[in-house]
Amino acid sequence: MRTYLFFVFLSLSFLMAQESLPFHTISELPKEFNPGNTLARSIEGLGFRYYWATYGLTENEWNYRPSPKAKSLYETLEHISSLSETIKNSVQGKNTLRPYVVPPNFDKLRSTTLLNLEKARNSILNKNEDELSQLSISFEKDGKTSEFSFWNLYNGPLADVLYHTGQIVSFRRTAGNPIPKGVNVFLGIKN
Repeated sequence: MRTYLFFVFLSLSFLMAQESLPFHTISELPKEFNPGNTLARSIEGLGFRYYWATYGLTENEWNYRPSPKAKSLYETLEHISSLSETIKNSVQGKNTLRPYVVPPNFDKLRSTTLLNLEKARNSILNKNEDELSQLSISFEKDGKTSEFSFWNLYNGPLADVLYHTGQIVSFRRTAGNPIPKGVNVFLGIKN
């Protein structure tokens, strides 16, 4: 009986921890269209897709790679995490330090990525055109800074995270653990 209760407690703790992470659903619609809200909604949609693409992954899926020379699912998650750092820093007007320090385990990697996206979303909400035009993407490595137009955020890190999140969905399905049933990316809910 104690063993059973222990496993029930562990299961409930896991579920509560998962739901405390952002993007298990998408928030209410913004009240107005503006550049900041449009970008925030894109980040939120991305966070929702990433949340469910990574929900319930196991070591079996982490190690999956479609071919011997391809990145594993876990290596792809590490790359997505570094991109989320760039997105967060760019909308906050900060430099992104290279090389990226990868979180030490899957749970930390997943939560760091989701929290980076949440911080980015919250930082960009209600920003107007003038405020966005002041932003850029800046990388700092070995004391040198390289700066790029904020427009590159769209075709660079945002598009790349979306692309790689689709890979995660495909990899996990191929490895035998598809995303949970009932995830509706159009409505931003899980039934």
